[in-house]
Amino acid sequence: MAYDDLRSLLRALEREGDLKRVKAEVDPYLEVGEIVDRVQKAGGPALLFENVKGSSMPLAMNVFGTDRRLLKALDLKSYGEISEKIGGLLRPELPHGFVGVREAFGKLGAMTHVPPKKVKSDHAPVQEVVLTGEDVDLDQLPALFTWPQDGGSFFNLGLTHTKDPETGIRNLGLYRLQRHDRRTIGMHWQIHKDSRNHYQVAARKGERLPVAIAFGCPPAVTYASTAPLPGDIDEYLFAGFIAGRRIEMVDCKTVPLQVPANAEVVLEGWLEPGEMLPEGPFGDHTGFYTPQEPFPALTIDCVTMRKRPLLQSIVVGRPPTEDGPLGRATERFFLPLLKIIVPDIVDYHLPEAGGFHNCAIVSIDKKYPKHAQKVMHAIWGAHMMSLTKLIVVVDSDCDVHDLHEVAWRALGNTDYARDLTVVEGPVDHLDHASYQQFWGGKAGIDATKKWPEEGYTRDGGWPDMVLPDPDTAAKVDRRWKEYGL
Repeated sequence: MAYDDLRSLLRALEREGDLKRVKAEVDPYLEVGEIVDRVQKAGGPALLFENVKGSSMPLAMNVFGTDRRLLKALDLKSYGEISEKIGGLLRPELPHGFVGVREAFGKLGAMTHVPPKKVKSDHAPVQEVVLTGEDVDLDQLPALFTWPQDGGSFFNLGLTHTKDPETGIRNLGLYRLQRHDRRTIGMHWQIHKDSRNHYQVAARKGERLPVAIAFGCPPAVTYASTAPLPGDIDEYLFAGFIAGRRIEMVDCKTVPLQVPANAEVVLEGWLEPGEMLPEGPFGDHTGFYTPQEPFPALTIDCVTMRKRPLLQSIVVGRPPTEDGPLGRATERFFLPLLKIIVPDIVDYHLPEAGGFHNCAIVSIDKKYPKHAQKVMHAIWGAHMMSLTKLIVVVDSDCDVHDLHEVAWRALGNTDYARDLTVVEGPVDHLDHASYQQFWGGKAGIDATKKWPEEGYTRDGGWPDMVLPDPDTAAKVDRRWKEYGL
């Protein structure tokens, strides 16, 4: 089973030599970010900064910075394990589309070891210490000023809890949080996110929105907060499914929400309608700065924590970063669910260099003319995949994870007068290349073998691919050691 809490994972990593304690004093202003970025890009260990300037709280970084560590945190041998478990839930008779996805998760919810369970406050480590009112001081938490043009210090791994004011359905999301002062945090709720919708519903009703932000959560919960689930599917259900056990939850002290009982620190507050402050700029996972914009400003009324808490954060910026393993996990976990929505897909790949939402490489078993174009439009209509800017469609014999082979197909198999589809549609809130915010141009490349029915009428038809003679290749395999090469 996955780890119950963050600190048990850190102990296991340290036993295996995959965690380094940094005892020297480090400055959260630029210095921590520079250290972590270098270590992460070098494939180095998780880091525990024990002496962060201005805070008595240790800071855990780069915890999920390699595939090995994220898989260990979730108790998996490969990301395909969860894909297989999810695939096992999907009966052939489930309908296609989002209804099928919801029915699959409905089956998941019927599993008794999956739904979260409530525990009492005295059994919740995260409520060993409770601070309210003027005792709240966010300056005691190590927030990071990571890049030179950032607009302030940020918490980058706070798991934000809200619930729909009308339906009561909760949402768990991962959003950056700017520390404005000792009691105020900026909520970077992008236009396509569920928490933003909850805030807008509450504002229309003239109501305050309760918010709870949890740090240092059990690894399965932290991962689930990043997963692009439909809005009415509980992230804690998914976390329990991944972890193989029910996630323990506890009622917050001052807001009507629940948080992980084994978290390290929780911030609680009420968001007043119309309370906005400038947020950003911020060096984001795109590798570029996102500009300053007005976002909701949350006043923190209560902080609960363990007696000796630690904080977890990440550094984002130009890829590769810690986002990489998290994105690869999502890609593999959600392949079976994506196949329900777009059953034509054989496999897909979301390259880290594209921020996981700028490009999708998709393989199909082509069955009819213009099949590739049908798949492109289906993906552009599939939940958060709608934000994909470039879709490259290849035949099923192409390994979508081999970018050299994909490039060879895309560059060689394409007549751009016929095989390039250009449309307009929604793009990610953080996209800086679109000429206006929130929507822009998208492209699809049909890199499949072309058929006469699609207008490919050259004499001899589509040429055969250059491949070795199979008998000779087998002979060379057998004799390879004889050659002394």
